[in-house]
Amino acid sequence: QLLAFSRRQVLEMRPLNLNAVLQGLAKMLARILGEDVVLDMKLAPNLWPTYADAGQIEQVVINLAVNARDAMPDGGRLIVETQNTTLDQAYVRQHADVAPGDYIVLSVSDTGLGMTEEVKAHLFEPFFTTKEVGKGTGLGLATVYGIVKQHQGHIWVYSEPGRGSTFKIYLPRAKEEPATVAHAEEAVPLPRGTETMLVVEDDRAVRGVAVRTLKELGYQVLEATNGLEALRVAANYGRTIHLLLTDVVMPGMDGKKLAEHLSASHSGLKVLFVSGYTDEAISQRGVLEKGVAFLQKPFTPAGLACKVREVLEQ
Repeated sequence: QLLAFSRRQVLEMRPLNLNAVLQGLAKMLARILGEDVVLDMKLAPNLWPTYADAGQIEQVVINLAVNARDAMPDGGRLIVETQNTTLDQAYVRQHADVAPGDYIVLSVSDTGLGMTEEVKAHLFEPFFTTKEVGKGTGLGLATVYGIVKQHQGHIWVYSEPGRGSTFKIYLPRAKEEPATVAHAEEAVPLPRGTETMLVVEDDRAVRGVAVRTLKELGYQVLEATNGLEALRVAANYGRTIHLLLTDVVMPGMDGKKLAEHLSASHSGLKVLFVSGYTDEAISQRGVLEKGVAFLQKPFTPAGLACKVREVLEQ
């Protein structure tokens, strides 16, 4: 079931330097963590390349950072480390489904509340969460698990109550070096705008990343956690809303119904649906039909920026 959760989506795999990905994420991670959590990066020099989709690896790190932040309500430290390692036959005998060889290790550690053995046993199950209703979907770590497995990697968790947690992700070493051209492509400015958006998403972490990204690109951004709240926000705003960015599956009113309600009262409203569910799970809701704008979660800031601009200009 966990492997089924790792969605059948096309990955843009290429040799990359994990240190470069992490350095590019540093500012966003600091914003996600807030002022009470110190970010400490310990990046190994001469790190081997790994063959990966940069956007998916970014999503893994963001999800782990959000999970760590929520485990440190009174503040603390988040330590992100990289290192090279070689797993031998002795290690492989103790860890099922792991092949021997060279790996890059990404460790994300926090000084938070820690976990019991019972919580650890269910940690990567879709919809498992220890958070109160409305604070999380339980998809964040399941998404991490799925992405790591798609990269032929594996993940281990070390945690004790009151002693924090460490997530260690092992990604196979790539034989090729990262192309310098890839860095030039990443430096291309993202499309910007000044239109007004309404972002509706019940997962606080996903909503936060979307709102911050859009504001940094110049957009005016309203936000809501569910359909009913979105209707109230739109009614109180009283001015033109150019684009509705909404999750598909939400408690109460789903994204499709919300879009229908708002489109009736806001002429010219563009709609962009987002979801982390499989195509099969959301096709019955009518958001995969031809002409309907859709963005698969997890998405990167660059992917969101380009898709939003594309929908606005249609």
